[in-house]
Amino acid sequence: MSSLLKAKNVLPFLLALLMVVTAACSSAGNNAPAESEPPKESPPAETAKLTQDDPGWKADTSPITFDWYINFAWFPNKWGEDITSQYVTEKTGVNVNFIVPAGNETEKMNTMIASGSLPDFITLGWSEDAVKKMIEGGLVLPLNELADQYDPYFYKVTDPAKVSWYTQEDGNIYGYPNASSSPKDYEKFGDNITSNQTFLVRKDMYEALGKPDMRTPEGFLKALEDAKQKFPDVNGQPLIPFGLHDFHEKGNYSLEGYLQNFLAIPQEKDGKLYDRSTDPEYVKWLKTLRLANEKGLLSKDIFVDKRPQMEEKIAQGRYFAMLYQRSDMANQQNVLYANDPNSVYIAVDGPANANLDQPTLSGPSISGWTVTLISKNVKDKARAIRFLDYLISEEGQRDTFLGKKGVTWDTIDGKDQFLPEVAALLNSDRGSFDKKYGASHTFWMLMDTNVTPAWAPPAVEPFKQMEDWTRGKAHSFSQFDQLDPVGSSEEGIMNDKVKTEWGKVLPKLLLAKSEAEFDEIWNDYLAKRESLGFAKVEAYRQKQYEENVAKLAEFIK
Repeated sequence: MSSLLKAKNVLPFLLALLMVVTAACSSAGNNAPAESEPPKESPPAETAKLTQDDPGWKADTSPITFDWYINFAWFPNKWGEDITSQYVTEKTGVNVNFIVPAGNETEKMNTMIASGSLPDFITLGWSEDAVKKMIEGGLVLPLNELADQYDPYFYKVTDPAKVSWYTQEDGNIYGYPNASSSPKDYEKFGDNITSNQTFLVRKDMYEALGKPDMRTPEGFLKALEDAKQKFPDVNGQPLIPFGLHDFHEKGNYSLEGYLQNFLAIPQEKDGKLYDRSTDPEYVKWLKTLRLANEKGLLSKDIFVDKRPQMEEKIAQGRYFAMLYQRSDMANQQNVLYANDPNSVYIAVDGPANANLDQPTLSGPSISGWTVTLISKNVKDKARAIRFLDYLISEEGQRDTFLGKKGVTWDTIDGKDQFLPEVAALLNSDRGSFDKKYGASHTFWMLMDTNVTPAWAPPAVEPFKQMEDWTRGKAHSFSQFDQLDPVGSSEEGIMNDKVKTEWGKVLPKLLLAKSEAEFDEIWNDYLAKRESLGFAKVEAYRQKQYEENVAKLAEFIK
C-alpha cells in the first residue's frame, strides 16, 4: 500500500491486486543478467514512417531478450513458463529474463547504481530514493526522447496527466507508473475505484455480539470488552481483541494516515497543509487506544509481531477486530472461508470523528505503486521503448491480463472474459494460476488498474463484501504524493529523525499508565520534533504541495 507504507498511500489499493500472489520466496533471486551486449542503435530513419497511430513494436518482431530487474524480493514468477508470457513473446518477439534481489532490495539497488551498470528495464516503488539517484546519475534514458526517435506511439498510449506528473525539472520523463489513477480517472470510473483500507471484524463474533456500533470511543471499547469476555479463547489460544499493522522503527501504518482517513481529518485547510497528527479527533483516538491497553484489550502480541506471525494468527481467526489492509490477508481469508464461511473477516464502520462523518479512504493516486525505467545500457533502444509502449497500450493490457484468446479467455455473453476453468483456478489457487496461465496481473509491472477491471471476473466471497464496503469512500489524494524530502538533503535528514522519534514515541503513548503520562509523553514529542527541524520539513512539504497542485491543475478542470 513504516516509511515505505506511508510513502505508498497508493499501496493500499495497489497491494489489493497483488497480495493474493504466492508469498513464497522465489529462486529467481539467483538469476543473473544475461551477458551484456553493446547497446543497439536503430536508425532514426526507420521510425520516420511511424506515427502516433502506429504500434511501433510491429516493425520488428525478431527474437530479443531483455533483462528486467524487479526490486521486490518476494516476486516469484518467471517469464516463459506460462501461457500468457509465452503468447506475448510469440507475438512481439520479446523474451524477458527477470532479476530479483535475493535479500535486501535497497542494498541490491544501491550496488547496481554504484557500479553504473543496470539491466535493460528496472521496476521499483516510485518513492524509493534509487529513482532519483538513477535519474541524477544519468543511468536511465528519457522515455520522451526514445519516443521521439523510435516510437511516437508512446504519446497515444500514455496518459498526459501521468506523463506531466512524472516529468522532471529538465523536461524529461524517465519512468512510467503502474496502478495509477489521475483525478480524471476518478471522474470517469467513479465507484469502480475502491480502497484497500478497512476496519475489519470477525463475522461470527461480531454478529454474536449484536453487531455493535464501533464508531465512537465508547462503542469501540465496549465491543472489544464484550468480545474478550464472550470469546476469551480461539481454539485454545487467547483472543486478540484488536489488531494493527506491525510496529516498526518509524511508527505504525494503521495508526497514522490510515486512522486519520477513518476520522475524515483533512490534509489541507485553505491551501495550507494541515498537521493531521495534532488534530484533536486523532489525539482523542490515540487516548482511546491507551485506555484500551489499560483495560487489558491490547495484546502484547500487537507490539512485537511481524507480518509472518500476524498472518498465522489471522488464519487462526484470533483477532476480533483489525484496522488493516484487506488485501494483506487475502490468503488467510481463503483459509478461514474454507474452514467456516462465518469465521471470515468483514468490513464494517469503524472509528469515526465526533460527527460520525464517512471516512475519506485512500484510493489509488496518480503516482501509482511502481515506476518502470529503461537503462542507458539497454541493448536495443528501439525495441525497448516499443515493448514498453505495447505493454502500456490497451492491446498490451488485454494480452497480459487475459492471456491468449481461445486458450485462457474468449468473448462470452458479449464480454471478453476468462474461460470458466481459468476463472475457477484464479479464485481457488492463485499460485497455481500464475504458474499455469500467467494472466490477471501476474506480470503487473505496467498494469493499468483502470482498464483491466472491464475484463476481470466479478469479486467473489470472502473478498467481495470487503471490496464493496469501500466503494464511494475512496478518494484521490494525488496532490499529497511525493511531498517528503529525500533522505540525502538537509530537510530529508531532519524528516528521517522526526519519523524515527515518532516510531519510538507511538508505542509509549499507547502503553502510558495514565492520561497524564500520555500528555507528558505527547508534549515532549512535540517539543522534540521542533528541535529536530520539523518546521523546516513542513515548509519544504508545503512548497512541494503547491507545485503538485499546479502540476495537476489542468487535469482537474
